[in-house]
Amino acid sequence: MSDKPPPTRMNQQVFKGKKKAAVGGFKLLKKKADALKAKFRDYAKAIAATKGTMADDTATAFFSLTQAEYAAGDFKKAVLEGNMVAKVRVTSAVDNVAGVKLPVFNMQDTGAVNENQSLGLVGGGKKIAASRTKFETVLKNLIKLASLQTSFVTLDEAMKVTNRRVNALENVTIPRIEGILDYISRELDELEREDFTRLKKVQASKEERLKEEQRLKEEETREAMEKGIKPKVMSVNEDIMSKFESLDGDEVLFK
Repeated sequence: MSDKPPPTRMNQQVFKGKKKAAVGGFKLLKKKADALKAKFRDYAKAIAATKGTMADDTATAFFSLTQAEYAAGDFKKAVLEGNMVAKVRVTSAVDNVAGVKLPVFNMQDTGAVNENQSLGLVGGGKKIAASRTKFETVLKNLIKLASLQTSFVTLDEAMKVTNRRVNALENVTIPRIEGILDYISRELDELEREDFTRLKKVQASKEERLKEEQRLKEEETREAMEKGIKPKVMSVNEDIMSKFESLDGDEVLFK
């Protein structure tokens, strides 16, 4: 019992407040865990769908690159020798899901002019443009997949922490508080029973004392009557102040 507080009304109210707060926190965390679980399933479905299309898109993009090289020749060296200006940049944002901040990656077009427009003028220009479009699609899906995968991992960690807190409240904190409240209630009930028993004993002793005093008075009255002495009984309407003589207006000085 050393880890339990003293069984007082104040501690009972304190632990009732703690139980109310713990139950409220448990309900909120349970709702948060359900929301995270639903979002987790959505991310898993999106990742599976994106990975399913990535294989076909990548294969199609590299096949179009092979067609472009066949039609326009080896233009990789010309691309590498050109001015490498980023046409696409990756920006990051934050998505808030039930209080959990998830990173989101987006593809942003910088508006830079492609300096390799002269590629394919001799031949294969359409194939190079088609290959560029297909690789842009692959890049877009790759950024989307990276965003989904990063958010998925972050969400998984947040779900583990939330589930641990829910389980701790449900299986440890709330039962412990309820046990302490039961202990305090039992002890207070026991104290009330002790006080009630003590009061009954005090009341019984008072009644016995009154009965004893009444019995003694009756015996004294009986003995007085046997001796011929009439017991003096003060009337209810008797004026107590009439026993005292009047001072006839004389002043009484107190020194």
